[in-house]
Amino acid sequence: MSATRADTIHRWWALNIGNRKVPAARALSARLRRASRIEALAEPAVQGLGRALSLQDPVALAGLAQVLANVRTSTGKPLARALGAGEPPALSTLRFQRLIRAGGDELPAALRRALPMVDHACNVGALGSDLLLWSHPEHGDSVRARWCFQYFGAAAPVSLESEVSQ
Repeated sequence: MSATRADTIHRWWALNIGNRKVPAARALSARLRRASRIEALAEPAVQGLGRALSLQDPVALAGLAQVLANVRTSTGKPLARALGAGEPPALSTLRFQRLIRAGGDELPAALRRALPMVDHACNVGALGSDLLLWSHPEHGDSVRARWCFQYFGAAAPVSLESEVSQ
């Protein structure tokens, strides 16, 4: 059985930046959080992630690495579900709607601003996989629709849930 994209992303995150008690992981995470796109792409670990995912889009690879550097704890909870939890929700409905409309260059920055609202904790593999599919012409609307269901704590149709495992 081959690893899913989410599994590959989670494994890379855990190995390279997940354990902030390790000085090298803490340093890489800090560099990626402050890096420009080009500086992020100059990191050997980021290039390793690109190879592992067969990802040729430099903007997507840099954005993915920079968002992952802002996750401190990987949980089983999707980011959208965490953002919608609580009363009031961790991220207001208006800000969530802006996040859902974000695309291209706006999305990584919007996600990096949203992560502190949930103590930098979410399902890192699902987040990374969704980030890569977000602007995809065939899958982007499905990902956004699934996030809407998750944010509001509703069960998403099975057809939307299958996107994570690609």
